[in-house]
Amino acid sequence: MFKGFSCLKTGAAALVVSAALIASAEAKVRVAFGDIASVESLHLLTALERAKEKGVDIEITYLKSEDIAAQAVVSGQADIGVGGPYALVQKVKAPVRMFLQLSTLRFYPAVNGEFYKTWKDLDGQEIAVHSRGSGTEAIMKLMEDRQGIKFSKISYIPGSEVRTGALLQGNVKATIVDAAGRRLLETQAPGKFVILPLEGVNATDEALFANQTFLEKNAEDVDKIVESILTTWREVTANPAVVTEWRAKYKLLPDLPASQVEEIVPYFTELAKGKAFPLNGGGAAAAKDDFAFYTLSGQLTGDPSSLKVENFWDTRSLDRVLSKVGTM
Repeated sequence: MFKGFSCLKTGAAALVVSAALIASAEAKVRVAFGDIASVESLHLLTALERAKEKGVDIEITYLKSEDIAAQAVVSGQADIGVGGPYALVQKVKAPVRMFLQLSTLRFYPAVNGEFYKTWKDLDGQEIAVHSRGSGTEAIMKLMEDRQGIKFSKISYIPGSEVRTGALLQGNVKATIVDAAGRRLLETQAPGKFVILPLEGVNATDEALFANQTFLEKNAEDVDKIVESILTTWREVTANPAVVTEWRAKYKLLPDLPASQVEEIVPYFTELAKGKAFPLNGGGAAAAKDDFAFYTLSGQLTGDPSSLKVENFWDTRSLDRVLSKVGTM
């Protein structure tokens, strides 16, 4: 779910943002998700609950897409966004900065084996990704270049579980899913779907970002959020099964279907083994990896070595927190 931003939207999109966020206008820290709450967000929801315990007043709003969530932050209707607006910062010069890496890319291109079996089979075919400017789109565009193919159309379907369901139901024939989605495909329809090879991809999936002014004026709250997330990430990496305890303690996603509840531990176990949770928050090192990947995939332009970390990231809070909790 690394999410960039193609262009600022006005009119109807702005009305959507205003309507969705008006109720949270008085919240101290308004967090905008351009996605639905799901199993894959349980650890982040836990971390935000822990930040609340530290005294941070947090209001979470779920929006239709990450483009709209990014717009909400830029317009001041939200304080913190979840994504990774590299393209927004570079192309529109938006005064927002990433300040904490939440996850690195761990996705699996999946196709219906009745129609496709290799990357070459997707030449001239339609594929579905999370959203415009997202990490899933960047991966698929990168593979277009590497494989010498061209998709006929890229469709946008937010939510890996939604794309997985669409694949199982036959509504799409080629998409990209997360680890839980891949396992569901394997258990629900063994042998029907093909996971295409994907190598050499190492970049930010999700990060927290905010307006620079907000980061400066609310440094104490930002530090509490960063610390809560880092300590939560370290705990889930050491013991992925603890996520089920957090879900019960904080009453998170109580209406999850039983099939998804069963996926919680396997999902977080696989991500922990794959080192998908940045234990030191990313920072400058993550930014440099992202410059290499996103220039190659077309989300950023220019020579990666010429891009400056401070133009995309504000690492001050992360540096303060790491000096307190230590590095791993």
